Parts: sequence; C-alpha cells; structure tokens
Amino acid sequence: MNGEASALSALVEIRDAVLAAPPSADVLICPPTTLLERAHRVVASAFALGGQDCHPDPQGAFTGDVSAEMLRDAGASAVIVGHSERRHFHGESSALVAAKAHAAWRAGLKAIICVGETEADRHAGSARAVCERHVVESVPEGARPDNTVVAYEPVWAIGTGRTPTSSEVSDMHTHIRECLRRCAGEGGDAIRVLYGGSVTPANSREILKLSNVGGVLVGGASLKAAQFLEILGHAIAG
Repeated sequence: MNGEASALSALVEIRDAVLAAPPSADVLICPPTTLLERAHRVVASAFALGGQDCHPDPQGAFTGDVSAEMLRDAGASAVIVGHSERRHFHGESSALVAAKAHAAWRAGLKAIICVGETEADRHAGSARAVCERHVVESVPEGARPDNTVVAYEPVWAIGTGRTPTSSEVSDMHTHIRECLRRCAGEGGDAIRVLYGGSVTPANSREILKLSNVGGVLVGGASLKAAQFLEILGHAIAG
C-alpha cells in the first residue's frame, strides 16, 4: 500500500535504465492496483508488471476486490498470492492461496506463491515443516515453470532489516525445491524459487549467488529506483 501517481517517476527511471542496457535477468514490478494501468502505459514492454493480490472468482459481488482477469486487462502478466501480510493480517489460508493461484492461471497470469515461517515457528524448530505445509497446500496440482513461481519469505525478516544467514537461506530453498519435486514432479526442478525478506542492495549480491535461489522478491527497496536498479545489477552479474 505504497505509491500514488508521483511514484510513476521511479518506474520511468527504471524503464529508461532497462531500455538503455537490456538486462539478462527477468524484471517484474507489482505496483498498487490503482497505478497498474498507468504503469503499463509508462513502461510499455521494457519490463513486466504484476498485481499484488487477486480474488479467486472472475467477477461477482465482492466489493473492493480485484479479479485476476481485471489485473490482466490492466496490463499484468503475473500476480503475487499468499504474501505473508495477506496470510497474517487478513487470515488467508493456504487453501485460499491455492484458489487464487488457480485464478491467476485461469486469467493467463503467472502465480507468485509466497511461503514462509514466523519467528515463533523458527524458534520452535518448525520452520521447515511450516514451509513444507505451505508448499503442499498452496501450490495447486498443475504447477509448472511457466505458470508458477514460489517466493520464500521468512516473516520475521520482512521490513525488519534482519535476514537469515546464507546457510539458512540455502537450506530452506533446497528444502522447498525438494517439496516442489514431490508436488509438481519433474516440473518442480525448474519452478523458480525467489528469496524475499528485507532484500537490499547490500545483501542481494550474496543472496543471488546461493544454491536454489532463482531471484529475489524485493519489498521496501523497490520503492526507490536507484536501490532497485542496484539489486538488478547484482542479478545480472550473477
């Protein structure tokens, strides 16, 4: 819930940088719904746009909600579902997250499915079990590399400036990869797994080099074009 019309200037800065030197990494930005269509006009085909959430149904009496089809119509090619803030502040279950992922596929969008443990889960030694349950219950049958991305978000790291150690990130991503293999078969080997949780220019270089990390889901640092472009530079450098 950040960004009004003035925020489009940051997208223009990112657009110009991407067009000047097309990156070898995939770039996706998910603006608030109120800016999505205007963002689509601004960025053209420089990079992809996505939504931050969607309703499971294509239409209906759901005042205030946005369908995957509406997002597609506004210029989105992907949508984030099951973000930790939706799970914890809005009480969304994994079953609902799976239904939203199905909705994304129905509309021709890629579903970015978020999973991750709380600080209490980690202290209790259940972080791996929680993430496994999220993957099993939130990633629907039919998930493929072309329609699904999974993002690991340790809830305790989001917006706190704290991040897991490199070994903790690598271990959890390897665990999530194993879960995806069981859920999605051979396709699970190629489904991209992103890391999200206080990603910054300072830590992204190391994170992006870790085993089974296929990219990053950037939060607060994405609000500033210079920081986002520096992270993108690390992604390109590998």
